[in-house]
Amino acid sequence: MKTLAFAIVLAFLAHTAMAQTEVGITKDLSSVTLQTENGPVTIDRIKNTKNEITGEWALTSRPCPDFCIQPHTAAEDVTTIGELELIEMLQSPDAVVVDSRTRDWFEGGTIPGAINIPYTYVVDELGQLGCEPDFDGWDCKTAKPVALFCNGVWCGQSPTAIRNMIKAGYPADRIFYYRGGMQVWRLVGLTVTGEE
Repeated sequence: MKTLAFAIVLAFLAHTAMAQTEVGITKDLSSVTLQTENGPVTIDRIKNTKNEITGEWALTSRPCPDFCIQPHTAAEDVTTIGELELIEMLQSPDAVVVDSRTRDWFEGGTIPGAINIPYTYVVDELGQLGCEPDFDGWDCKTAKPVALFCNGVWCGQSPTAIRNMIKAGYPADRIFYYRGGMQVWRLVGLTVTGEE
């Protein structure tokens, strides 16, 4: 009887230790697989519980300007979202996730399933987001829900893109701002594609 009790305690301790080292996205979600134009990509978190961000992503202080902390809300009626909401949008066939950074940043690693439309060209590319060209610029009655991100809370590329989209006629209530951007995405250990 003592041997059985001891075995139960050991099994419980092993299960508890294993549960503490598992790294999931949420308690009930360990990973998500997306179909991208380059094939399926699984988003999960780095399993090494001692992993740390390094290099440029670990920098805490950058000169302002150009790297000033951005407001929580990029523009009126635009919704600011976190990682879980962004993952939901990545899974939606109706939504588009846009990496609004310049091409060199995008090529250094991005969120799986995101397309690159640099903030400097976003108004020229509204057709990719469901708008139709018209004589006055863009007709965005059928605009898709779109989430934009850049390098993090100190990056002004996606807020600039968002404001320019709204000026061009994109409905603000269909725009979502992932303020944490690549720095927070990496901080929580989520999958990055295209890293050099």
